[in-house]
Amino acid sequence: MKSITILIADDEAEIADLIELHLNKEGYRCIKVANGQEAITTVQTHSIDLAILDIMMPKLNGYEATRQIRAQHHLPIIFLSAKATDLDKITGLVGGADDYVTKPFNPMELVARVNAQLRRSMQFNSSAQANKLTVEAGGLVIYPEERTLFLYGKPIELTPKEFDILYLLARYPKKVFRAETIFQQVWGDAYYEGTNTVMVHIRTLRKKLGEDIHKNKLIKTVWGVGYTFNG
Repeated sequence: MKSITILIADDEAEIADLIELHLNKEGYRCIKVANGQEAITTVQTHSIDLAILDIMMPKLNGYEATRQIRAQHHLPIIFLSAKATDLDKITGLVGGADDYVTKPFNPMELVARVNAQLRRSMQFNSSAQANKLTVEAGGLVIYPEERTLFLYGKPIELTPKEFDILYLLARYPKKVFRAETIFQQVWGDAYYEGTNTVMVHIRTLRKKLGEDIHKNKLIKTVWGVGYTFNG
């Protein structure tokens, strides 16, 4: 069985050591780095299954490191930060993170979140291998195996969560998905009443699809119910 390797990028050595200690107890192998540039290099040179990135790091912050990692890799990324406002969390999630944990944190909670992200990632990869369905609708072509998409022949870059949301909706055109269903399917976690994470991702997804300039809306809001693919 393949061992799971987790990247820990944090310039505070004590925090990195604490995380490594608890992840080692779960049987995970850890690689620790102290800045964003080293994080990118490590992902390029090692087989990393999940990354835990501090946001405020020297040389390159977590946001920019994530952007560069996302350009070539689709591993789960968890942000770890002292920035604790709702806006900070939404910015992190929209910026490409799969989860966001604030400092100070409970190490066991972080381990639980790591386990959840790895479980979801493995389930998605297994499902994708079993059901590699290309979706074509409304000028949109989605290739799930390569995790790429084209709109009227033009490639569109999405974050992993945006891609998963769009693919979920596009596979079942006209079916209405509630926000809580989308959250559970894409994040693999329980939905908390009042969270607007799905709404924010839908908003940025629409912007990238050019729905502000195209007459045909690919993602339709069914008021009071949820969202549906209108391709």
